[in-house]
Amino acid sequence: MHCSRSAISAAALLMAASAFAQESPDAPTLNEVVVKGSRDRLQLNEANSAASRLGLTARETPATVQAITQQEMQTRGLRTAREAFADIPGVISGNVPGNPAAVMMRGFSGNAVSILQDGVRVSTSTVVQRDTNTWHFERIEVIKGPASVLHGEGALGGVINKVTRKPTFEGNEFDALISHGSFNTTTLAAGANFQLSDTAAVRIDASQLQSDSLYDVDRNDTRSRGLTASVLLKPNSDLSVLVALDHYNDLYETTYQGLPLVQAATARDPSDILQSKNGLVVDKALRHQNYNPDGGYSGADETTLRSRIDWRLQQGWSLATDLTAYTADRAFVLSDTQAYAAPTAGYPQGSFVRTLQRFYHDHRFWNARAALSNDATLAGLRNRFTVGLERNHTRLASLRQTSSNTLVSRVDPYQPVVGTVPKADSAYTAGNVNFDSRLTTQSVFLEDALNLTPAWLLVAGLRHDDIDLERAVTNFTVTPNTVQRANPRYHPLSWRAGTTFDLDADTTLYAQHTTATTPVSSMLLQSIANTSFRLTKGRATEAGIKLWALDRRVTLTGAVYQVKQDDILTRDPANPALTVQGGKQSSQGVELNLAAKVTASLNLGANIGTTRAKYDELIEAGGAVRTGNRPINTPEHTANAWASYAIPGTPVTVSGFAHHVSGFYTDTANTIHVNGRTTYDAAVAWKVDKSATLTLRGRNLTDQFYAEYSGYPSTNVYIGAPRSFEVALLVHF
Repeated sequence: MHCSRSAISAAALLMAASAFAQESPDAPTLNEVVVKGSRDRLQLNEANSAASRLGLTARETPATVQAITQQEMQTRGLRTAREAFADIPGVISGNVPGNPAAVMMRGFSGNAVSILQDGVRVSTSTVVQRDTNTWHFERIEVIKGPASVLHGEGALGGVINKVTRKPTFEGNEFDALISHGSFNTTTLAAGANFQLSDTAAVRIDASQLQSDSLYDVDRNDTRSRGLTASVLLKPNSDLSVLVALDHYNDLYETTYQGLPLVQAATARDPSDILQSKNGLVVDKALRHQNYNPDGGYSGADETTLRSRIDWRLQQGWSLATDLTAYTADRAFVLSDTQAYAAPTAGYPQGSFVRTLQRFYHDHRFWNARAALSNDATLAGLRNRFTVGLERNHTRLASLRQTSSNTLVSRVDPYQPVVGTVPKADSAYTAGNVNFDSRLTTQSVFLEDALNLTPAWLLVAGLRHDDIDLERAVTNFTVTPNTVQRANPRYHPLSWRAGTTFDLDADTTLYAQHTTATTPVSSMLLQSIANTSFRLTKGRATEAGIKLWALDRRVTLTGAVYQVKQDDILTRDPANPALTVQGGKQSSQGVELNLAAKVTASLNLGANIGTTRAKYDELIEAGGAVRTGNRPINTPEHTANAWASYAIPGTPVTVSGFAHHVSGFYTDTANTIHVNGRTTYDAAVAWKVDKSATLTLRGRNLTDQFYAEYSGYPSTNVYIGAPRSFEVALLVHF
């Protein structure tokens, strides 16, 4: 039944695409294919730095690799990292306060998906990722499936690489964006490229997004700022030096924790978007409520200084070095759990029992990487090879405090008196613990691509990490304070082997097997008990096709894959009170991506993905068996369709987008199921002149009420934004 509904939904998406439209044929657009003068959304002939250090094109890489360019982000109206991540085929993303822009990819999420900053993994995505303004990204690169061989532990589900805008030697340029829309959301951004000489160029970008709430929730003022600047020096054709400084700052007042579920008997306007086995429902009457106390917030202030030196030596050799220094201060002052409690004399409609916590991160990180590469002939065959060393060090101090203040512990769902976050340290006595982590990683990696024939390419890679973690946990709630220490060391080895074969000039087949390692929980924040566990092991097999058709007016890619993870935490079947390794999780699926330039004015595209993920072996507290259940926030089907049409003889382009996500569970017991949704967006763009485009954009045009992601606890769901509109002016000259 689910399959048939998904097929109908996919068909509806494709039909919807043909009815919509977007973008002038004179400019690169989100949906155009690789033909002369235009781009393909899948960019088969372009290199993807997240997928290889050998400069392999997407077509040469034996994996699913994709990218979203800055041009496409503007066309699509993708304002933040979460919106951009959610636009990746087969991916869903949510703004969990402790992990803004959380990602699910190929059935895995959290620590199993790595997010990079210009090719560098600072830490687990659940620690460092913020909902950054997309204005600063030249592109967002994606490689799906295990990528630990390239980026170290944690890259089991895939990798997302945020590539910052950089200087060019194409002359002076200026870009600016101003937009205003629903929920009093305003974006101001500007950037300039200055070519100082034939050997020096500078780029500077600044942005600010301000909103009463991106989710249309009460007391949820949102602000996100960015400032990026870089200098590119090319003293000669063989040497380039990039030095860059990135600074991002964000603040979410009274952070939105999602909408807590209530008992159906007390709901005033119960919705059918969710079903649960314990009678909990979503009450639409609470749609705009925010149950965080006044004074609560989530915010981050982070700065990165980095350099990249590329030096082309002789006889096909080259040397690349990356140096990165990163610092961040993060704060989470909020009610992180809001659970429904049955009616009492004081709360006849039930209540939400809340916890109140303060988390702070003081995060320092540096990374040094050098890679020596060669592109030459080996025994008459073209061979591309790279070998490198990487070393990094992290210092993270994380203070976690919990309050037992009864003034903010309970709240009425319908007439909430939310209270105020206490500021005195004396209020945080229920929990007061500091996690101090020092992590040093040394790595050696190599990668090789050998052309057995011009059409047949073999790709292989190997990486060994030496990970040294020093951990101290200090408990301030007891006198004298207690300190627990641990010093685990890990030595993971990851590898990949794959091949691509060109059937002809337009068709490539590929296959690959990869391995990966992932900690049982976040490396920097895991409990002392969890430091005794070894890293989990993952492996994946993927095969697919990448092709052009109809004189390269159509691009099609398809993949089938299977990913398995062993040694996840479970309970001892003989003693459920004992946590052990031995659990298993897996996913398998199919993905298809299509883009077509039908005429000079009309572009169409669609993608569809099916992911069947499950716990192959899992026992939880109390002996509850979760084997066979689906992981949380993992829909079985996702699909997108889009179209753009430049009206001949006019400066007007109309566009339309349709998105489908099937249902998912919010808990490992699979007792709370969120229904799927299909949403529609559209835009009308008017090219005022050669340098300016005015766009009217509408999102969620049918005003669908839906839940986009689950939070913590599992009885909270994040309600997607209602119908909204925006007017944007984009200038380039």
